[in-house]
Amino acid sequence: MQLSFAPLEGITNYAFRQSHAKWFGAADRYFIPFLVPNQTYKFTSREKKDIAPKNNQGLCVVPQLLTNHAEQCLWAMERLQELGYSEVNLNFGCPSGTVVVKRKGSGFLADLDTLDRFLDTVCTGFSGKVSIKTRLGIEDAQEFAGILEVYNRYPLSELIIHARVQKDLYQGAVDHKAFSQALSTCKHPVCYNGDLFTSEHFKKFCETFPQVERVMLGRGWIANPDLGNQIRGKDVLDLARIRGFHDELYATYRENLSGETPVLFKMKELWHYQHCLFENSEKILKKIRKSKHLMEYEAAAQEMFRHPLMPNAGYRVVR
Repeated sequence: MQLSFAPLEGITNYAFRQSHAKWFGAADRYFIPFLVPNQTYKFTSREKKDIAPKNNQGLCVVPQLLTNHAEQCLWAMERLQELGYSEVNLNFGCPSGTVVVKRKGSGFLADLDTLDRFLDTVCTGFSGKVSIKTRLGIEDAQEFAGILEVYNRYPLSELIIHARVQKDLYQGAVDHKAFSQALSTCKHPVCYNGDLFTSEHFKKFCETFPQVERVMLGRGWIANPDLGNQIRGKDVLDLARIRGFHDELYATYRENLSGETPVLFKMKELWHYQHCLFENSEKILKKIRKSKHLMEYEAAAQEMFRHPLMPNAGYRVVR
């Protein structure tokens, strides 16, 4: 089974990827959070850092693009190929309202004629591998039959299917029935994505879909950075590695970000997921969220690390 680490904007940047690989062993593939080509035909400073080969040494990394403009997409793909990337992933899965309203991400799935023309231009004009991350549709999973007809016309290296529609965002159950139907008609290698938060979830998925050989993990792997090892039966989560990972990431952000506020923002995002590793963590999570200075944050994090790890920890959302 190939395990890929999903891209989450603002979290799974190069610092996260390198620290994760060091403390827990590398994922089979890391997907870089989406880059946004635009009319300037330039990557931002943040994007340049995230795709820089020196920041991704030793890792198998796939950059992702979020765009509906074929010419800008081809420019970005060519620049990425020049940097040594042999595959580029296209994001047709992001369900965010601000993205969808621009007909990007999963919003692109509402206009299949335009999507078809886009893919024709991109797949014809790019010599490297093109993969896609997709939703099942906008409103209803029955839309995916028509969407898949478009995908099947092109030589994709992989189709990553998040088994929800756009309107679901990340709520409710994933649609395994629709995923099963897609498996039977898709001409490309298929990677599954959606709600595999624990090794038990993964085991049940494999029992249901033994033919699937590629899985993408996101929120569950961020919440429990040792999830890949647990899935493979290699390791047991321990506090020393969780602490080491945290401390290294925190130090990297302090060194590379300007001021306390962006560092706090990054660490608060991380704890939104990783608090679930610790027993009785909700009160301390509130302290972390209320921290306005690094000294306050450090005291709250120290308190969190004094709590025991949660048996069979799994991702859960705290609003």
